[in-house]
This record gives sequence, C-alpha cells and structure tokens, in this order.
Amino acid sequence: MTEEWLIECLRGIGILFIHPLLYVSIIIALAIGVLRVQRERRDFNIRIYRKSTELRQLLPQGILWGLILSLFTLGTGLVIPPAVLVIIGAVSILLALTLKMRFLSPAYSVSISFFLLVILYTYGGEIEWPFFGEYFRDIDTPVYPTVAILLGLLLFAEGFLIARKAIKKPSPGLVISKRGQTVGRYSSRRIWMLPLFVFIPGGDLPAPFDWFPVFSLDGQSITPIVIPFLIGFSQKVQGMLPETAIKASGRQVILLGTVVLAVAIGGYWYPYMSIISVAIGLIGRECIYYLRKRSDRNLPIYFSRSKLGVRILGVIPDTPAQKMGLELGEIVTKINGIHVTDEREFYKALQKNRAHCKLEVVGNNQQIRYVQRALFEGEHHELGLLFTENQTKETDQVG
Repeated sequence: MTEEWLIECLRGIGILFIHPLLYVSIIIALAIGVLRVQRERRDFNIRIYRKSTELRQLLPQGILWGLILSLFTLGTGLVIPPAVLVIIGAVSILLALTLKMRFLSPAYSVSISFFLLVILYTYGGEIEWPFFGEYFRDIDTPVYPTVAILLGLLLFAEGFLIARKAIKKPSPGLVISKRGQTVGRYSSRRIWMLPLFVFIPGGDLPAPFDWFPVFSLDGQSITPIVIPFLIGFSQKVQGMLPETAIKASGRQVILLGTVVLAVAIGGYWYPYMSIISVAIGLIGRECIYYLRKRSDRNLPIYFSRSKLGVRILGVIPDTPAQKMGLELGEIVTKINGIHVTDEREFYKALQKNRAHCKLEVVGNNQQIRYVQRALFEGEHHELGLLFTENQTKETDQVG
C-alpha cells in the first residue's frame, strides 16, 4: 500500500509540470519585472532592482507554503472536485493576463470559481464541453464546502506572504502631487505560485482516513495530484513607510483568512455557510484593498521635501549608501559638516571630499545619528541614493 501511494504521489507531482499555470506564472513574473525596470529608468535613469527580482520570488516561499498547506489537505483528506480545479486554473489565467496582480488573490480566483460552479450546476447540464467534459458531468451538488475551506487556507497563506515577503524590495517611483510638486511613492507587485497537494475523487487508491469528523472521505477512492495556485499582490504607498503599510495589509488578510476558514468549516454541516464564507472572503478582500488605499491617500505625503534636509526616497543595492546602513525615509541634514537642503546642495557638498563621506542623518525614529565611510574608486559616484527631486517629464499624477 505504501508503495502504491508513493507512486501515485510522484505521478501527481508530474501534473505540476504540464499545468499551464506554471508557465503563465513565469511569464507574468518576468513581465512585471520588465515593466518595473522601465518605470525605474524613466523616473531615475537607472535600474534599481534586476528584471528577474519578481521571478526569483515566485517559487521559494510559494513552495514552502505549498508544503504547509499540503500537510493539511493530505492529513485531513480534503477532496476538491476536478471541475473546480479546472475552473480555478482558467480563471487564474484570465486574471493574470490583466497584469493586475491584486486580482490574483484567491479571494477573487477561488470565489469566482466557486460561484461559477453554482451556475454550472444550475444551468450547465445541457452544455457539451469540448474539454474536460467528464469533469463537469460529475458535478452533483451546487455547493462544495471543501472549496470554501481551500479559500480560507489560501487567504491565510496570502496574508503571511504579504507580511513577510511583499515588504522586501518595494520599488520607488515619482509622481506629481495635487500641488504640482514631485513626490515619492512606493509600489509592491508580487506573484507567488503555491504547488499544493490535493485529493480528487476517483482513481485506485483507497481513502487514507475515514475517522476525521469534518473531511471524511466516506470510503471513496481518490487520486493525489499537485496543482499550482497563483497568489498575487499589489499595493501603492505614499503616506507612510512601505514596510509599515504592507505589513498592516498582510495582518488584515491573515485575519480575513481565519474568519473565512472558521465559517467554511461549518459549511460541512450547513452548506449555506460555505456560500457565506466565500462571500466574506470576496467582499472582505475588496474592502481591505479600498480601505488601505483611502487611508493612505488621506495621510500627508511621506516622501516629499523636508525643511530639515533631503529625504531619502530609495537606496540602490550594493552601493556605498547601502553599506553605510542608510534607509529609505531618513533625512540627510549634513554631509561632511555642510548643511544641505536639497539634492543640488547634497551633491555639491559630496564633491568637496571624494575620499571620505560623513553624514548627519535624522532617522525614522526622529533620532539623529552619524554614519561615515571611506569612498573608493569605481564605487557609485552619487553614493546610490534616490531623492524625490529627480524630476522627469513623465511622472504620474497623484489622484
């Protein structure tokens, strides 16, 4: 029996490599990187992060969370109808093609698929499907509680990915404020792929557990397969430090996933609770997006000119500025003992001593600190700092 399970699991893993979502996610991650670099070059005449940054983040954390959720789905015997997996895959591809990463949240892809399943059960009985027809003919109920439970699990994973990984390497940009001033704004666009082990009905393997009170398989035969699920995220921040805003979004999504999962488990006994849980996930995720957006816009613009000195909008990787421990949002008040109030004065003071640099900095905690470092030939001639005064002709208008 153990050998049979091992063979079927290996076959299930092979499904991942023929699933179109795997290759769509790679293409989308590369496209996001290319568009980001184009914007960075337009605003600052330099590429800040490599084009492959988003692609590098596609799988490592996705695999980790895929394993965590797989332990839950395999251990509890969570069975997902094949028709649902086909619909989720198709919906995810369509949403990915929009390049609006926030629509790749499972709150949209899984919720839309859930309600499409209800419609197909009601009105799709006479449709002749050219592909996967046998899957859709096997739909025997309009509501599958396991789909709502899957939504809660994926939302939970999304929240942790946002809070832990979306905060890394957000991309700065320049926009025009309502007062016509050039100000800074950060954006984070991410896509993760979670390879998830799930059971589908049918096959030659007997159910491993019949004792679990919620996800009982009722003695049916099953097949384990690995299905990729896409999770996307997008957020723009101009009223506070990006790390603070993005972490807050992640915590809210974790809370939403917990609520959805709790309500969805009740759907095993009361099917209408599954519908309620999916609606909570869809509406709740949309509310999180709009409330965070409105809250940020109501705040004073964080990355704008300061009376104290020049505010750091960004730090280019592997430059003297990064090695000196400078952070975005901090304000440089003096360089080599010379007080500076704008970018022009900053670089003028820097040129007076090309061998050594000492900065007086007001940190994000409002405390003054001093950083200094010897400068070497071949290093970035501007230390690797970005300021909001890098004005360009094609900046966006802040709404």
